[in-house]
Amino acid sequence: MNDVRLRRGLWAVALSLALGSAARAANPAYTDATKTDDDFVFQGEYVGEVPIDGSPMRIGVHVVALGDGKFDGVAYPGGLPGDGWQPPTRVLGTGTRSGAGADAVVKIEVRDDGGETYKSEIRGGEIAVLGPDGKAAAKLAKKARKSPSLGAAPPPGAVVLFDGKNTDKFVNGRLSPDGLLMEGTTTKDSFGDATWHVEFLLPYQPKDRGQGRANSGVYVQGAYEVQVLDSFGLTGENNECGGVYSVAAPAVNMCLPPLQWQTYDIDFAAPKFQGATQTQPARMTVKHNGVVIHDNIAIPKITPGGPGNGKGAGPLFLQDHGNPVRYRNIWVVPK
Repeated sequence: MNDVRLRRGLWAVALSLALGSAARAANPAYTDATKTDDDFVFQGEYVGEVPIDGSPMRIGVHVVALGDGKFDGVAYPGGLPGDGWQPPTRVLGTGTRSGAGADAVVKIEVRDDGGETYKSEIRGGEIAVLGPDGKAAAKLAKKARKSPSLGAAPPPGAVVLFDGKNTDKFVNGRLSPDGLLMEGTTTKDSFGDATWHVEFLLPYQPKDRGQGRANSGVYVQGAYEVQVLDSFGLTGENNECGGVYSVAAPAVNMCLPPLQWQTYDIDFAAPKFQGATQTQPARMTVKHNGVVIHDNIAIPKITPGGPGNGKGAGPLFLQDHGNPVRYRNIWVVPK
């Protein structure tokens, strides 16, 4: 390649990177629920009873903000994930916001497998499910669920890694202005078999999608990642929130909406070796917001992106994937 072509190639790469950075910068990432957008108030979980063929049926709904007044709606027959709904049946819909402030309303249409269309409106903290006459046939109230282990105190024998006071037990530990542990840090100490408690907060990034939406990860032993991602309203895959990355999808997607505190409670057994030969794989039980999403599963390989190799003890690594995920109340009970 001659010098002119080389310079042009390098210029094209630089321009591509610059445009990519500009595009990412244009999408907001909110970390304060009091400073968001006009769509944030509508996003969340709703639950109530809807008359189906003359009988009341409990229905849960996820309303997911997509930016610029656009929404996805996901209906769960039986209730919300982890609270009445039985996978895999979900009914999908789309919505649009009109107006702003107290006059704002979101209209959502959902179509079931039989082609039947259901219309609803969201205002005043509830979903009004409309009948054929356009009047409310049922109402679903907004519900902010809370993990039963949120704020759990460390038991006897626990090693407290972060309690909001300082980052002394982390390498490259950083505190946000409001005193929370930021992503992209690793514990100074290493651990093997252990029980972990980690609390995390997803930023609100309505215009981002997929792996660009509140991405981080909790790497036990520095080698086995439980994915952190804004997967609210998604199906729950191994690369989404609660997934053991590239290995196992969660039994149920328990991801709450962004800017609500969530918990991972992880019981981890390190792999066993005889010399250089692995004789037993790592095993893990994970509770996400109090619900078991992995039950003593075998993890036959280390997952990508961590600093550990899966041999001997390893640190806790909280991945930095370019999104402002926050952590608090982290402790471990070594076995």
